[in-house]
Amino acid sequence: MEKILVIQTASIGDVILVTSLLEKLHHKFPNSQIDLLLKSPNQQLFTQHPFVNNIWIWQKDDKKYLRLWDLCDRIRKEKYDVVFCVQRFLSSGIVTLYSGAKKRIGFKKNPLSLFFTHRVEHKIEKGIHEVDRNISLLEGYWCKTAPRPTLYPTKEDYAKTSVYKQGNYYTISPASLWKTKTLEPEKWIELTNHIPQDSTLYLLGSKQDYELCQYIKKHSQHTNTFNLSGELTLLQSAALMRDAKMNFTNDSAPLHLCTSVNAPVTAVFCSTTTDFGFTPLSDDSLVVEATPQPKCKPCGLHGAKKCKHEHFECGRKIDMQTLINRI
Repeated sequence: MEKILVIQTASIGDVILVTSLLEKLHHKFPNSQIDLLLKSPNQQLFTQHPFVNNIWIWQKDDKKYLRLWDLCDRIRKEKYDVVFCVQRFLSSGIVTLYSGAKKRIGFKKNPLSLFFTHRVEHKIEKGIHEVDRNISLLEGYWCKTAPRPTLYPTKEDYAKTSVYKQGNYYTISPASLWKTKTLEPEKWIELTNHIPQDSTLYLLGSKQDYELCQYIKKHSQHTNTFNLSGELTLLQSAALMRDAKMNFTNDSAPLHLCTSVNAPVTAVFCSTTTDFGFTPLSDDSLVVEATPQPKCKPCGLHGAKKCKHEHFECGRKIDMQTLINRI
């Protein structure tokens, strides 16, 4: 395998988890060229990455299918030896086929998998993590255990965040793209009130999360709290999380950022379940769920935009004392 392309144009968390496959490929084929196909702006995760060579970017925000065909043409000219299609969508299958690669490897659930040279079952069941599913694409080549997903914040990222690392500090990433995966603000506020006043608390997120973080800060009794939403890149956030006393997240991308630098993490799983295989993999990690578990949980692989039963028991019955004990 002299030239390898890995396709993962899904969301941030999925891209972070595919780095486990990249680690395995680099270990087995250290002299190979490893390229990635991602959607924008996820390429920021791989700034100065030590062994990712080239990143193809699919701009989905405008004329995405015209851009996809243009990508297909350019990728085909690269003459890849093997393409790993991590996704199960038609678009990724099209790129895989059109690449002209000698070996086209992906999951059977992809609509075009019939034309792959190697197909693997995609199983979502208890005991199988997403990194295990991805690493299963190496069956027949070299596959034992999946390494921990890893990102590589740069020296500049650590320098940028060093100013925030004065004494003990905690982070909370209170937002999620999915409403039912997001712990209610009042619960986060309750948690902040138990953080020692001589410790610093950083609220993390994107620009879109600023108002939520500002609301939590305004109503918190913890006076040494700072809203950093939109202030840090993803790699800078990972650099900050690495040395925190504890990082608190939902079942969302920030928990995988913690995994990528082996940072301590406590993740709240509201409408989703650990059986889906997206749990944190840090040495110091814990998942907190509602007890007893509501009968309607889970309500989908990604939760839902709103609770169909309008009670949101999976979030409101989270045991706050368990979260507080992780401070």
